[in-house]
Amino acid sequence: MTMANEQLISAFERAGQGQVFAFYDRLAPAEQRGLLEQAAEIDLAEVERLNAAFAAGGSARAAELDGLEPAPYEFLPESGGDPAAWNRARAAGEEALRAGRVAAFTVAGGQGTRLGYDGPKGAFPVTPVRGKPLFEVFAQKIIAAGRRHGRPLHWFIMTSHQNHAATEGFFSERSWFGLDRGRVHFFRQGRMPAVDFGGRILLETRGAIALSPDGHGGSLRALERSGALDLMAAEGVDTMSYFQVDNPLTHCVDPAFIGWHLLRGSEMSSKTVPKAFPEEKLGHFCIRNGRLVVVEYSDLPLELQRLREKNGRLRYEAGSVAIHMLDRDFVRRLARSDTERALPFHRAEKKVPTIDAAGRPVKPDKANGIKFELFVFDALPFAKNPLVIETRRADDFSPVKNAEGLDSPQTCRDDQLRQFSRWLKAGGAALPCDESGLPPFAIEISPLFGYDPASFAESWKKLAPKPAIREGLYLE
Repeated sequence: MTMANEQLISAFERAGQGQVFAFYDRLAPAEQRGLLEQAAEIDLAEVERLNAAFAAGGSARAAELDGLEPAPYEFLPESGGDPAAWNRARAAGEEALRAGRVAAFTVAGGQGTRLGYDGPKGAFPVTPVRGKPLFEVFAQKIIAAGRRHGRPLHWFIMTSHQNHAATEGFFSERSWFGLDRGRVHFFRQGRMPAVDFGGRILLETRGAIALSPDGHGGSLRALERSGALDLMAAEGVDTMSYFQVDNPLTHCVDPAFIGWHLLRGSEMSSKTVPKAFPEEKLGHFCIRNGRLVVVEYSDLPLELQRLREKNGRLRYEAGSVAIHMLDRDFVRRLARSDTERALPFHRAEKKVPTIDAAGRPVKPDKANGIKFELFVFDALPFAKNPLVIETRRADDFSPVKNAEGLDSPQTCRDDQLRQFSRWLKAGGAALPCDESGLPPFAIEISPLFGYDPASFAESWKKLAPKPAIREGLYLE
């Protein structure tokens, strides 16, 4: 054993976590190396702080509701917002894109397990005609935005230990979807160990620690630790467009959003949609103690979720859709902080597969451990001039989360079809649709033809002769 490995094991023993290496001498050399590599990921001082705050008899953190108020946000012009202000924002965003100041940033650490898909969620097919995977939809939007503004964008993609190799392989097999390989950057999400209710790190097997991803908020730490922020600085990128991999409808390079963010001098900005119904599972943008926060739907009492203003609108209507704009230096400052200005961890009691004192597998039938996660929206209270703007649900939010029902491949497919139909009808095409705007057959518009109403209108105007609008129409 090398001195470094001896020191690592000794550090765990001094921290009262020596059980991690209880079976070390009985492991094969490859298993020993794997266990040491996992242990090296763990910040023992951080685990000790979390145990002091949570594990030793602590309870899950409850939302502070005293003095809670709905957060203000910038309304779209059709909702009463100032059209001139939106035009100024769009112009400022376009200027930033032409200057190469903006990068796309996708959180893509998940697997498609809940969708019945064996592979990275970003590889899941979603479009109505061609069945393009999520990654390809975003790649084409990023390519199209780069062409439109005369400057190709960098794309940063956070994977997980579980899907990193498969994700890179998927991009390679698909020839990077036409992107410049040098502008696509993968990095892994961090992991946190699960602990028992006494704060002891759990083993999944004799040679593996029970590790799990540290949450989407861990993306900020991962950007710093991977060197991605340094690369951005070298390339002149100071603004990140953050979105999650499960939402193909998102306008992932949105000049107006970028412009609002920059003109307001914001370090972190967010998009909101009015909640469709009180119990919709979206976080709520609120003001607490003078700071912008997101209160999770599970933390806001149902009576407050159902509370309405005199005009009939929900009082807490501003739902969070996990679309943000982030300042590079702000992310670096948060990522390097280990004080009260660091993102708070959330505690969740879970059933964690583990082993007993003899090394035998244990599959618990009730919660036996604690997992710790970071949430990206918890960065908002630390940001200077945080901003929330309204977006159109129909053009920005239709995630694929569940195999059936709400937020499923079917609902996402239908929302894409409604979007394509709106664009075609606005261009003068005859297309019969039902009351919800859904056409009777499948059509598809590639982002390379149009990725928002303006870019589509330009391409459609130039197209001659116009194609027949029928089953299987594909425009690229």
